[in-house]
Amino acid sequence: MTWRLRVVHTTGFAYDAPVTSSFNEARLTPRSDGRQNVIHNRVETVPATRAYRYTDYWGTAVTAFDLHAPHKSLAVTGTSVVETEAVAIPTDTLCWDQLGEERIRDQYGEYLGGTEYVPVTDRFDDVAQRLRREYDPASAVVEAARWVRDQMSYVPGATGVRTSALEAWEERMGVCQDYAHLTLVLLRAMGIPARYVSGYLHPDRDAALGEAVGAESHAWVQAWTGSWWGYDPTNGVQVNEQHVSVAIGRDYADVSPLKGIVTGGGSTHLDVVVEMIRLA
Repeated sequence: MTWRLRVVHTTGFAYDAPVTSSFNEARLTPRSDGRQNVIHNRVETVPATRAYRYTDYWGTAVTAFDLHAPHKSLAVTGTSVVETEAVAIPTDTLCWDQLGEERIRDQYGEYLGGTEYVPVTDRFDDVAQRLRREYDPASAVVEAARWVRDQMSYVPGATGVRTSALEAWEERMGVCQDYAHLTLVLLRAMGIPARYVSGYLHPDRDAALGEAVGAESHAWVQAWTGSWWGYDPTNGVQVNEQHVSVAIGRDYADVSPLKGIVTGGGSTHLDVVVEMIRLA
């Protein structure tokens, strides 16, 4: 089944004092790949800015813009229409010996190593080794995500965007970002190339066509077991029509929806609103 979704993601910044210069990058353009097709996308700002687009190292579309007139607020809105579909978990995957070949480890090395949020650690070696013994690589991806979901409690506000996988593990609680980071730790410990995906999840499969539904940014993982495919550890499901992928990378640091540098401004107040509408 194919869905057509409209996504509107608005981020508003309010500053206590005027900002004199602002340099920004927005990753708000959904990906066009084998699972989804972008029909329309635009990124707009208030005040208006001059923007240009490029594709970053990881293959994500980036809208870069700067503003040099004094301003006490900035709103950035990404509007997209995307067609999505579910992709089954692949059955023709490589075996463990093939994943361990030098050419594979060299080609996908950046998705096997550690990062600030997904560090290399021996803390989960027992779990990783058990999963390797008991399952083929594709099944091990699902079981790793299931293990993380069983061990963690979903508690909004318990962690922040700078929380690492190990910090979330110490508390045994977190949100989708933490579930994705912890799953990546396990997958990479097993020798499965794995990357972080940011995007959106339509929260109501039974929503009426044309009904606007409040949503949030979401995160899940993609594993390479002969081809890339996605799994959502937070919800324990394969990526389906409700998921809209935007950015990929090694961890959250590579996919932040908005990042920038400002001069002046004092304290910053942030407001984020995501709305999704199923059109077809």
